[in-house]
Amino acid sequence: MAKQKLSPFPPVFWIANSIEVLERFAYYGIYMGFGIYLEYLGYTKAQLGFIQSLFLVLSYTIPIISGTFADRFGFKKVLLISYLAYLPSILLLILTRSFSGIALTMLSIGFAAGIFKPLISGTVRAVTDSSNKTLGFGIFYAMVNIGASFGPIVAGKLRAISWNYAFIAAAIAIGIMFLITLFFYKEPPRQIEGITLKQKFRDLYTALSDRKFLFFLIILGIFFWSPFWAFFNLCAMYIDINLDTARLYLNFKTVLGTAFANFFSHETADGSRKLLGETISHTGYIIMFFQIFVSRIVKNFKAIPTFLFGLFMIMLGFITLGLAKITAPAVVFLGITLFAIGEMIASPRIQEYITWIAPKEKAGLYMGSNFLSTGLGGLLSGLIFTTLYGYFRQQGHPEYVWYALAVNMLLGIAAIIWFTKTLGTFEELQE
Repeated sequence: MAKQKLSPFPPVFWIANSIEVLERFAYYGIYMGFGIYLEYLGYTKAQLGFIQSLFLVLSYTIPIISGTFADRFGFKKVLLISYLAYLPSILLLILTRSFSGIALTMLSIGFAAGIFKPLISGTVRAVTDSSNKTLGFGIFYAMVNIGASFGPIVAGKLRAISWNYAFIAAAIAIGIMFLITLFFYKEPPRQIEGITLKQKFRDLYTALSDRKFLFFLIILGIFFWSPFWAFFNLCAMYIDINLDTARLYLNFKTVLGTAFANFFSHETADGSRKLLGETISHTGYIIMFFQIFVSRIVKNFKAIPTFLFGLFMIMLGFITLGLAKITAPAVVFLGITLFAIGEMIASPRIQEYITWIAPKEKAGLYMGSNFLSTGLGGLLSGLIFTTLYGYFRQQGHPEYVWYALAVNMLLGIAAIIWFTKTLGTFEELQE
């Protein structure tokens, strides 16, 4: 059988991916350092958790409906609308310091990100075919992680000088996205769903009326997505505030050299250098190098056992992050790596699983329902775990929050095992 010839990617594919890099640069540049910023302004962790929760809920539930508007008005118009919400909101961070002002501003950014989120992946889906879709989405996923890796690094370096510089950098990225979209993005030809927003909600209700599926989504929201988002809510702040970042800089310097260590650090008033928490507290740089390798290993194993193994690795990562406070700070790198391995195993596998348990014509509907599970986890993550982190810090043991997250993950493993033993797994369809 002859190997299928790879179709070339049209120009809009590369335009869309360049936009994705810039958006993730701006989004994660702000989000990863946001906890450190509110610490700088003197707000409580309960206040921080409230904003984080609402921000994540908007970011991951708005995409359920924004795709419908993109179908009706076109990807390009809805992209431009998202930028018009994004850009003023980021600039307002420079002007406002009140809690209500910051909260409303971050909610506007979350709303804009939610509008934007499905449009680039939708573009990639529209311009790829059976010969190049795997490569196309692989490139897209790499672009996501490039932006998510460099955004916090650049923003961290800039906020060490002035927080306003970090916000301006994010705003410039959005401005460039606007110009690229306006002048170079061409609407891709595609099959229009042609359903109304009312029909979309009716279909979601239909999917969620399957009580077994709904219960499964609730378990995922509470026991997977909630601790998952807690990692990104807390890790940068924990490293920057609770670990010896001067010692971490020396560890970095010893292993990777002075130039590399300086890139991830900043010089303090006394002339010493400290690692910046947000520059190392994400998983993008690990995923860029190892996702394909990990995916190839786990693709031949059953979905639920694979997912559970991913949760187990995340649990080990949480425990290790806690140990970094009471042992050597460099242990934090191992904790982040273990979490990243768990993320690479669990997150793609469970999303693929949900797609394949749906009839082919309802795959998008089921994945839309999965956004609700993701949003539920985001809602709980800030309200529970960021607040809990603040409490443990007051008690002198900030590392305890990671042990609490590990227990949550262990309960999640137990809950999913109970679910599959009691109610059974879902059947993965082949067509």
